[in-house]
Amino acid sequence: MPITPSNPFKGRQFPGEVIILCVRWYLRYPLAYEHVAELLAERGVTVDPSCIWRWVQAYAPELNKRCRPHLKPTNKSYRTDETYIKVKGEDKFLYRAVDSTGQTIEFLLTAKRDAAAAKRFFRKALSCPGNPVPRVINVDKNPAFPPAVEALKAEGVLPRRVRLRQCKYLNNVVEIVFTQMTKPNLFAVRMGGDYITDLDFALGH
Repeated sequence: MPITPSNPFKGRQFPGEVIILCVRWYLRYPLAYEHVAELLAERGVTVDPSCIWRWVQAYAPELNKRCRPHLKPTNKSYRTDETYIKVKGEDKFLYRAVDSTGQTIEFLLTAKRDAAAAKRFFRKALSCPGNPVPRVINVDKNPAFPPAVEALKAEGVLPRRVRLRQCKYLNNVVEIVFTQMTKPNLFAVRMGGDYITDLDFALGH
């Protein structure tokens, strides 16, 4: 069902306040859809978990789109790495980046750890309005990063002046930020993930 600016909840069986509350609970806290339904039931509102799932698919991208312009701008020092995780029993790789102050730049879940995945991640990060073109990109020793950056420079996506620096200790801030974000706060992960098929990794939910 399309979301219109004049009436974003047209055709829904529940008021917008209930819908947004459910979406917020799901995005903000480590809850399954069944848990959100139980919280509503305790308040006298009966909603099927599958209905909440549909609300998240419909309204999480819209919330993400509307919130993005109001986020604090990131700076030009990117700290980037990737980590291995299991998603519903399958091996995946989470590419992630923050700036030098710890502000989240972007993240992306991929099936492979290669130059194509790294290139796709950087494209995603650079496409966000609040992310300036980096002055320097600090990465770990993953050999996929240099060819990805060189390819983006050759295509004109990245200016030639952007430096690529492989220095693992500079990326400690990435580990700290994402550990804090995912335990227990899943907001950023789910905003970027649960409603997008290739990022659907709500920690087993």
